[in-house]
Amino acid sequence: MKITVVGRQMNVYEEMKLLIEKKLKKLDKFFAGEGDATVTLSCKHNQKYIELTISAGGALFRSEVGADSFRDALDDAVSNIERQIRKNKTKLAKRLRQGSFIPPSEEEFDDTPLDEEQILRTKTYDTKPMSPEEAILQMNLLGHQFFVFKDDQTGATCVVYARRDGAYGLIVPEAE
Repeated sequence: MKITVVGRQMNVYEEMKLLIEKKLKKLDKFFAGEGDATVTLSCKHNQKYIELTISAGGALFRSEVGADSFRDALDDAVSNIERQIRKNKTKLAKRLRQGSFIPPSEEEFDDTPLDEEQILRTKTYDTKPMSPEEAILQMNLLGHQFFVFKDDQTGATCVVYARRDGAYGLIVPEAE
């Protein structure tokens, strides 16, 4: 697994990088060495935060954890990812065999506000055709409340979202 360690407004010591690599080696058994992991360390409000994102075979796993120390946060983040993998193992195995997951592109982040408006961060990614069921699975793996995708039947850009009652909603644009 290729591991990238990033420190936001801080330096990450070699000792911490080695610890991160050691902990993430446990997850190699799930990805057969073909995954990419990005670990972002930051300090906010006297807490240590670790954001762990793993991309493998088009599936994304993400965990963001805050704790008193980076070691505790890392342990929690790795266990969260492991739990996500186990929870979705059968769904993922089926989808990965069919090759229906889209490989994510590199996300670009721009943390600078635009002309003093309320946009704090901009994300870009490639949209590939998929079914609403695949979009719901991808949304759940990312831990987001909504997911934008291109419908494989109509080619329209659609949105799936999690409703408060536990169900899912689908927003489809009206044909012009």
